[in-house]
This record gives sequence, structure tokens and C-alpha cells, in this order.
Amino acid sequence: MNTLPRAITLDLDDTLWPIWPVIERAERELHAWLAEHCPRTHARFDIEAMRELRERIAHERRDLAHDYTAQRRLTLRMALAECGDDVGLVDAAFEVFIRSRNEVELFPDVPEALERLARRVPVAGLTNGNADLALIGLDHHFHFNLAAREHGEAKPEPGIFLAACQRLQLPPEAVLHVGDHPEFDVFGAHRAGLQTCWLNRKGERWTATDHHPHVEVTTLAELADWLDARHESPEPPRHAHA
Repeated sequence: MNTLPRAITLDLDDTLWPIWPVIERAERELHAWLAEHCPRTHARFDIEAMRELRERIAHERRDLAHDYTAQRRLTLRMALAECGDDVGLVDAAFEVFIRSRNEVELFPDVPEALERLARRVPVAGLTNGNADLALIGLDHHFHFNLAAREHGEAKPEPGIFLAACQRLQLPPEAVLHVGDHPEFDVFGAHRAGLQTCWLNRKGERWTATDHHPHVEVTTLAELADWLDARHESPEPPRHAHA
């Protein structure tokens, strides 16, 4: 890769923080709230049953594939209606979930590394999820956050990557997309013409043969080191695979 990235699009869930501990806690808090306010739904739908209902809705409502918020709200509405509880409580129930969902624990390297990246180039969030950077307290590092729900389609579709590039006022080849997911992040960004970085925190082996990420790092701090080095020298540092 010879072109110095002029901006970064950055995945959020499992890139800046681990997502499943957050979701599991949010589901527990929602379940506890249902016990108090919607006892029939609480009795009929334990956490696993609520997940199964949401998965069924995701399978049946492909038009909502890009919108996790709509999927979860519809899940709540259907569960409440089936159990005879007040469907007018959907907003309050979802608020319990989404508030907890945005109480994340960043990976240790993220706070300093994100600040370093944002000093170098514009950084934009690009996510399929429903994280709120303002609630999390990271929005000051980002020029914007483009969510699949807002755009109307999800990664790995090329349109969401290209929309972010348009908002950055840059051609795709000048933008580096960084994320943990080989298909959603690396292949999706590659097909849209962006540079790609695989944030491989688990040290997994890249198995695809038709495309390799331009950069592979194990932490966001390593990416910040790589970007610093490229600003100072055309050669990447040895610990980053480029």
C-alpha cells in the first residue's frame, strides 16, 4: 500500500470494546425491568426466549436487517402483546436496554490510541450496531458516526462505505477502514475500494486467499504507531503487517 490514508473509518463493536458482555448485561437489566413492570412478559420470556424471538424476527423481517434498534423494539412489542402486557411500555423498556448497551468498557489501548489517530487524520465511526458515541463519551474524537440504521443498509454492502467517503469528501482509496470482522469490515471495505486494516485482537490466522488486508494489527495502539511511522517515513514499522 503506497497511499497514505487521509482519513479513517472505524468499526465500533468488538473493535473499540467487547460487545457481548455489554449485550448480556443490557439483556439482564431489561429482564429485571420487565419483572417489575411487565410481569406476564417476564414470566413467559426469559432472556433466552427473548433472544430466540428476536432471531426469528431478524430472519423473517429481512427489511430490518440493517436496523438492530427496530428489530429489538419489534421483539419487545410482540412479546408484550403476546403476553397481554401494555405495548405502550415498549419505549420505556427499550430505553432501559439501550442505556445499558451504551455503558461499554473500552479495550485498554483504545483511549490513548484513538486520541492519537484523531490528531493525525479525520476519524469516522462506521457501524452496523446502535452504539451512541455521545452517551459513551467518545464523540469528540469523531467527525461523525454513520450507522447502518441511518444509512439504510449494513456492512459489508459497499454503499455504506462509499457514503462515509462522500461525507469525508475523499475518494475511497484515500480512506482506511479499520475493523475486527473479516467479511463485514475487511472484504466489505475492499469491495468498496477503501484501504483495509484488520484489527485482529485474538491473534487469529487470516485464511482467505483472494484478498489480504493492507494492514493487520493486534491493537489500536499498534495502528496509531503504524500511522505515525507512515507520516514520518514511507516504510511501515516492522511490527505492523503491511
